Amino acid sequence: MKLWLIGAYGIVATTAMVGAKAIEKGVTDTTGLVSELFDLNIPLKFEFGGHDIRKSKNFYEAALEHWKLNRHFDFEVLEEVGDELKTEACKGTTLNCGSGLQELGELETIDDLELREIVDTLSKDMKDSDVVVNVASTEPLILYNPEYHKTLEGFEEMLDENKKEWVSASMLYAYSALKQGIPYANFTPSVGSNLPALKELAIEKGVPHAGNDGKTGETLVKTTLAPMFSYRNLRIMGWMGYNILGDFDGKVLSHKDNKQSKVESKDKVLEKVLGYSPYTITEIEYFPSLVDNKTAFDFIHFKGFLGTSMKMYFIWDAVDAIVAAPLVLDIARFLLLAKKKGCKGVVKELGFFFKSPMDTEVVNTHEQFEILKEWCSEIAK
Repeated sequence: MKLWLIGAYGIVATTAMVGAKAIEKGVTDTTGLVSELFDLNIPLKFEFGGHDIRKSKNFYEAALEHWKLNRHFDFEVLEEVGDELKTEACKGTTLNCGSGLQELGELETIDDLELREIVDTLSKDMKDSDVVVNVASTEPLILYNPEYHKTLEGFEEMLDENKKEWVSASMLYAYSALKQGIPYANFTPSVGSNLPALKELAIEKGVPHAGNDGKTGETLVKTTLAPMFSYRNLRIMGWMGYNILGDFDGKVLSHKDNKQSKVESKDKVLEKVLGYSPYTITEIEYFPSLVDNKTAFDFIHFKGFLGTSMKMYFIWDAVDAIVAAPLVLDIARFLLLAKKKGCKGVVKELGFFFKSPMDTEVVNTHEQFEILKEWCSEIAK
């Protein structure tokens, strides 16, 4: 399987590459891979390609740079697979990706081309891929414009008229993949394929897609823990989540325009799980020395029997790429299975992997996992 990654020089992408090659060579086991809990009959063997806007010699050099900053796995693992990662990423696009990207330094983009030329270039780059997953930095919110976003005809018109102000990079990547019948997943809070026009395209081309925003850390705990209060008929009065992280993702999210969609994605899950809206505070702050070690401090204020107020606290502390990378491989395998089985359009059953799953309001982790299990059982027949 050739997996094409948007943001291929990032720490999530390169960690996924290192992990996949290490598993293939028997250097490590499959701990952390949800897809290994099921009999998918999809080999754990990947080739990689991708787009990025940063300068690097190849995937190995990018992985090495991240390793030097984070030491997030044994160096021997990287050395074992290094020769297989010396592939260069293609230049990407940053259209309407926000001011945060300027923190990444000098960029290599194809933004000077017209929209049709951009999608033609992206399409040519990824044409031999089996699955595309977006793991790039979070974009600012794009205002919905029904003239261009509601129908595929309108979206095509937008491209033809070069209306760059109404399109984001993630939309262009999604369009380029779906247009060629390549399954697409959006691991970010960006729009990606979550537009009526692109959902129409996926149905027309008979291709599955999924998203949005990988559920990897604090929100995973939140959507797993919050149902407990409902099960015991305890009422949550307030929930505060304070997240700190470093690395390139932290730099980008330190800018308000890039941060907004991420905060909304994390904040909305409680109402969907509980059926009511407690008071919430959700903060994400850049903390340079943490690099990719993301830490979240959560405070929960809840009411119990006889109206007594009580409190619960937890801390999530993990290397973000280590919890995210296996899910990228999982999603790629599940989407490939979906395509082989003739699924098309949004694969809602993959909502287990996302904070803001498309076309479903189910964000309760327990329910999501049962839905995924049932889907795997049915589709494997």
